[in-house]
Amino acid sequence: MIMVCMFFAVSVVNNYALNFNIPLPLHMIFRAGSLMANMLLGVLILRKEYPLHKYFAVTMITVGISVSTVASAQQLRSVSSNETHSEESDSSGSNDGELIRLLIGIAMLLFAMLMSARLGIFQETLYKTYGKHPREAMFYSHALPLPGFLLLLPDLWNKIILFSASELIVVWGLSIPKMYLYMLGNAVTQYPFNFCVILYVAMFP
Repeated sequence: MIMVCMFFAVSVVNNYALNFNIPLPLHMIFRAGSLMANMLLGVLILRKEYPLHKYFAVTMITVGISVSTVASAQQLRSVSSNETHSEESDSSGSNDGELIRLLIGIAMLLFAMLMSARLGIFQETLYKTYGKHPREAMFYSHALPLPGFLLLLPDLWNKIILFSASELIVVWGLSIPKMYLYMLGNAVTQYPFNFCVILYVAMFP
Protein backbone atom coordinates (compact mmCIF):
# COMPACT_ATOMS: atom_id res chain seq x y z
CA MET A 1 0.00 0.00 0.00
CA ILE A 2 2.92 2.31 0.66
CA MET A 3 4.17 1.77 -2.89
CA VAL A 4 0.69 2.54 -4.26
CA CYS A 5 0.44 5.81 -2.31
CA MET A 6 3.90 6.87 -3.43
CA PHE A 7 3.13 6.10 -7.07
CA PHE A 8 -0.14 8.05 -6.85
CA ALA A 9 1.60 11.05 -5.28
CA VAL A 10 4.35 11.09 -7.92
CA SER A 11 1.85 10.88 -10.79
CA VAL A 12 -0.46 13.60 -9.47
CA VAL A 13 2.27 16.04 -8.45
CA ASN A 14 4.11 15.65 -11.76
CA ASN A 15 0.98 16.47 -13.72
CA TYR A 16 -0.20 19.30 -11.45
CA ALA A 17 3.17 21.02 -11.77
CA LEU A 18 2.16 21.99 -15.31
CA ASN A 19 -0.47 24.31 -13.78
CA PHE A 20 2.33 26.41 -12.26
CA ASN A 21 3.94 27.96 -15.35
CA ILE A 22 6.31 25.02 -15.89
CA PRO A 23 7.36 24.94 -19.57
CA LEU A 24 6.94 21.47 -21.06
CA PRO A 25 10.64 21.17 -22.06
CA LEU A 26 11.67 21.92 -18.47
CA HIS A 27 9.12 19.39 -17.22
CA MET A 28 10.61 16.74 -19.51
CA ILE A 29 14.14 17.61 -18.38
CA PHE A 30 13.17 17.16 -14.72
CA ARG A 31 11.46 13.85 -15.49
CA ALA A 32 14.59 12.62 -17.25
CA GLY A 33 16.97 13.98 -14.61
CA SER A 34 16.13 11.52 -11.84
CA LEU A 35 19.69 10.15 -11.79
CA MET A 36 20.68 12.78 -9.26
CA ALA A 37 17.87 11.81 -6.88
CA ASN A 38 18.49 8.08 -7.37
CA MET A 39 22.18 8.43 -6.58
CA LEU A 40 21.57 10.72 -3.59
CA LEU A 41 19.02 8.43 -1.97
CA GLY A 42 21.08 5.37 -2.88
CA VAL A 43 24.00 6.77 -0.91
CA LEU A 44 21.90 8.00 2.03
CA ILE A 45 19.51 5.05 2.40
CA LEU A 46 21.18 2.01 0.83
CA ARG A 47 24.75 3.12 1.63
CA LYS A 48 25.80 2.48 -1.95
CA GLU A 49 29.15 3.53 -3.36
CA TYR A 50 29.55 4.66 -6.95
CA PRO A 51 32.62 5.11 -9.19
CA LEU A 52 33.98 8.62 -9.50
CA HIS A 53 32.97 8.92 -13.17
CA LYS A 54 29.31 8.35 -12.22
CA TYR A 55 29.44 11.21 -9.70
CA PHE A 56 30.92 13.40 -12.43
CA ALA A 57 28.24 12.42 -14.95
CA VAL A 58 25.39 13.06 -12.52
CA THR A 59 26.95 16.41 -11.56
CA MET A 60 26.99 17.45 -15.23
CA ILE A 61 23.34 16.43 -15.62
CA THR A 62 22.43 18.40 -12.49
CA VAL A 63 24.23 21.47 -13.81
CA GLY A 64 22.29 21.14 -17.06
CA ILE A 65 18.97 20.95 -15.21
CA SER A 66 19.93 23.99 -13.12
CA VAL A 67 20.84 26.02 -16.21
CA SER A 68 17.55 25.07 -17.88
CA THR A 69 15.61 26.07 -14.77
CA VAL A 70 17.29 29.47 -14.52
CA ALA A 71 16.79 30.06 -18.25
CA SER A 72 13.08 29.21 -17.92
CA ALA A 73 12.70 31.65 -15.03
CA GLN A 74 14.42 34.41 -17.00
CA GLN A 75 12.30 33.71 -20.06
CA LEU A 76 9.10 33.80 -18.01
CA ARG A 77 10.10 37.10 -16.43
CA SER A 78 10.89 38.54 -19.87
CA VAL A 79 7.56 37.43 -21.36
CA SER A 80 5.59 38.68 -18.38
CA SER A 81 7.38 42.02 -18.55
CA ASN A 82 6.53 42.42 -22.24
CA GLU A 83 2.89 41.49 -21.74
CA THR A 84 2.42 43.97 -18.92
CA HIS A 85 4.50 46.76 -20.43
CA SER A 86 1.37 48.83 -21.07
CA GLU A 87 0.28 48.41 -17.45
CA GLU A 88 3.35 49.68 -15.63
CA SER A 89 1.60 50.02 -12.30
CA ASP A 90 0.82 46.29 -12.19
CA SER A 91 3.89 44.91 -13.97
CA SER A 92 6.13 44.26 -10.96
CA GLY A 93 3.37 42.55 -8.98
CA SER A 94 2.40 40.42 -11.98
CA ASN A 95 6.02 39.42 -12.65
CA ASP A 96 6.57 38.49 -9.02
CA GLY A 97 3.37 36.44 -8.99
CA GLU A 98 4.34 34.54 -12.13
CA LEU A 99 7.82 33.89 -10.77
CA ILE A 100 6.40 32.60 -7.48
CA ARG A 101 4.13 30.21 -9.40
CA LEU A 102 7.13 28.97 -11.36
CA LEU A 103 9.11 28.40 -8.15
CA ILE A 104 6.19 26.45 -6.68
CA GLY A 105 6.08 24.32 -9.82
CA ILE A 106 9.82 23.66 -9.61
CA ALA A 107 9.44 22.67 -5.95
CA MET A 108 6.69 20.23 -6.96
CA LEU A 109 8.93 18.69 -9.63
CA LEU A 110 11.78 18.33 -7.12
CA PHE A 111 9.43 16.65 -4.65
CA ALA A 112 8.15 14.28 -7.34
CA MET A 113 11.70 13.49 -8.47
CA LEU A 114 12.83 12.61 -4.94
CA MET A 115 9.65 10.65 -4.26
CA SER A 116 10.11 8.72 -7.51
CA ALA A 117 13.66 7.83 -6.51
CA ARG A 118 12.42 6.70 -3.09
CA LEU A 119 9.76 4.61 -4.81
CA GLY A 120 12.46 2.87 -6.83
CA ILE A 121 14.40 2.03 -3.68
CA PHE A 122 11.22 0.78 -2.00
CA GLN A 123 10.50 -1.47 -5.00
CA GLU A 124 14.05 -2.82 -4.88
CA THR A 125 13.61 -3.64 -1.19
CA LEU A 126 10.28 -5.38 -1.86
CA TYR A 127 11.82 -7.51 -4.61
CA LYS A 128 14.66 -8.59 -2.32
CA THR A 129 12.20 -9.50 0.46
CA TYR A 130 9.30 -11.10 -1.42
CA GLY A 131 10.78 -12.02 -4.79
CA LYS A 132 10.52 -10.40 -8.20
CA HIS A 133 6.98 -10.07 -9.54
CA PRO A 134 6.99 -7.18 -12.03
CA ARG A 135 3.54 -7.91 -13.52
CA GLU A 136 1.97 -7.97 -10.08
CA ALA A 137 3.72 -4.72 -9.18
CA MET A 138 2.53 -3.16 -12.43
CA PHE A 139 -1.09 -4.12 -11.74
CA TYR A 140 -1.27 -3.05 -8.10
CA SER A 141 0.61 0.23 -8.58
CA HIS A 142 -1.78 1.31 -11.36
CA ALA A 143 -5.11 -0.25 -10.33
CA LEU A 144 -5.22 0.49 -6.62
CA PRO A 145 -4.61 4.27 -6.93
CA LEU A 146 -7.68 4.70 -9.20
CA PRO A 147 -10.11 5.49 -6.32
CA GLY A 148 -7.76 8.27 -5.25
CA PHE A 149 -8.60 10.20 -8.41
CA LEU A 150 -12.11 10.72 -7.01
CA LEU A 151 -10.47 13.41 -4.88
CA LEU A 152 -9.68 15.22 -8.13
CA LEU A 153 -13.16 14.80 -9.60
CA PRO A 154 -13.92 18.54 -10.09
CA ASP A 155 -10.71 19.03 -12.07
CA LEU A 156 -11.29 15.82 -14.02
CA TRP A 157 -14.81 16.94 -14.91
CA ASN A 158 -13.48 20.25 -16.26
CA LYS A 159 -10.99 18.33 -18.41
CA ILE A 160 -13.77 16.06 -19.70
CA ILE A 161 -15.72 19.16 -20.80
CA LEU A 162 -12.63 20.57 -22.54
CA PHE A 163 -11.86 17.26 -24.23
CA SER A 164 -15.46 16.87 -25.41
CA ALA A 165 -15.36 20.35 -26.95
CA SER A 166 -12.21 19.64 -28.97
CA GLU A 167 -12.16 19.21 -32.74
CA LEU A 168 -13.89 16.07 -34.05
CA ILE A 169 -11.96 13.45 -36.01
CA VAL A 170 -13.72 10.73 -37.99
CA VAL A 171 -12.36 7.26 -37.17
CA TRP A 172 -14.04 4.23 -38.77
CA GLY A 173 -17.17 6.28 -39.36
CA LEU A 174 -17.30 7.63 -35.79
CA SER A 175 -16.76 11.29 -34.90
CA ILE A 176 -14.49 11.37 -31.86
CA PRO A 177 -13.03 14.48 -30.14
CA LYS A 178 -9.34 14.45 -30.95
CA MET A 179 -8.26 15.01 -27.35
CA TYR A 180 -9.70 11.62 -26.42
CA LEU A 181 -7.64 10.04 -29.18
CA TYR A 182 -4.54 11.81 -27.90
CA MET A 183 -5.27 10.51 -24.40
CA LEU A 184 -5.76 6.98 -25.74
CA GLY A 185 -2.47 7.20 -27.64
CA ASN A 186 -0.71 8.40 -24.50
CA ALA A 187 -2.13 5.52 -22.45
CA VAL A 188 -1.19 2.92 -25.06
CA THR A 189 2.40 4.18 -25.32
CA GLN A 190 2.80 4.62 -21.56
CA TYR A 191 1.99 0.98 -20.83
CA PRO A 192 5.10 -0.61 -22.41
CA PHE A 193 7.27 2.20 -21.05
CA ASN A 194 6.10 1.77 -17.45
CA PHE A 195 6.22 -2.02 -17.67
CA CYS A 196 9.78 -1.96 -18.99
CA VAL A 197 10.83 0.34 -16.14
CA ILE A 198 9.32 -1.99 -13.53
CA LEU A 199 10.79 -5.02 -15.30
CA TYR A 200 14.22 -3.37 -15.38
CA VAL A 201 14.07 -2.65 -11.64
CA ALA A 202 13.15 -6.29 -11.01
CA MET A 203 15.84 -7.79 -13.23
CA PHE A 204 18.69 -5.34 -12.61
CA PRO A 205 18.48 -3.97 -9.03
